Amino acid sequence: MLNRKIEVTAPAKTNLWLRILGQREDGFHDIDTRMVALSLADRLTLEVIPEAQETSLSCSDKTLGMGEDNLVLRALRLIEEHCDRRFALRMHLDKKIPIAAGLGGGSSDAAALLKGVNQLFNLKFDQKVLSDLAAGIGSDVPFFIHDSPCDCSGRGEIVNPLEFKQELPILLVKPGFGVSAAWAYQNRAASIEIPGVVYAPQLCAWGEMVNDLERPVFEKFIFLARLKMWLLDQVETHVALLSGSGSTLLVILAAADGGERLQARMKERFGGTMWSYLGHTLGSV
Repeated sequence: MLNRKIEVTAPAKTNLWLRILGQREDGFHDIDTRMVALSLADRLTLEVIPEAQETSLSCSDKTLGMGEDNLVLRALRLIEEHCDRRFALRMHLDKKIPIAAGLGGGSSDAAALLKGVNQLFNLKFDQKVLSDLAAGIGSDVPFFIHDSPCDCSGRGEIVNPLEFKQELPILLVKPGFGVSAAWAYQNRAASIEIPGVVYAPQLCAWGEMVNDLERPVFEKFIFLARLKMWLLDQVETHVALLSGSGSTLLVILAAADGGERLQARMKERFGGTMWSYLGHTLGSV
């Protein structure tokens, strides 16, 4: 007998590097990025209900829209279309990943739906099929089909899993506003660097950490540039840069036991309303 209810973990992600190679004819941008999942995660609960009942989606975050443009529902409709059948579900999303934060929360939730439906209804789709479906939802979604760090190219949908055993200690810091990824990409070409702000690659054992979206985002949201520079001045910081399109800043900690001190100092300096999270990246399974 098939399970009638499951819970699927939907981890956040960050980019150890994000290089923009140029704009494509379809309006997207070609990128070169290494993405890793994080210990921070949403949880999606799926429960099979009688087909006569309406599918429903609820969320712990009441600010998140529950209409058909929600990526979880978009993913459900896509897999229903692919299978030419309806999946009657009661769905609940326990939201921990901030919205418009450059952490891939919506994309991860969509991938969790695809993986959950595949398991719940014993569809037996392999990663290739799920990744192809995921690419029809958004550029970051295919990454979350894989339980591994990945090097991603194209618009992000070309995914190459890799061996990356390191679990890096991190601090995530986010002010009370978000950044639209579409806006950041659209405004990169016309943006300029702010004098005195570090945009150059930061050298690490796993490669150069750099984010080409810092230029447009910092130009508009100068507070993020100032916050990055403050973080780089702290003894606990190994690397600091924008996560994805922001507005979260990613700190790779020099040592895991320094995170709480840095977190406390950051809140004292910038105020207690700043969201922050102490955790780690996830390595290869």
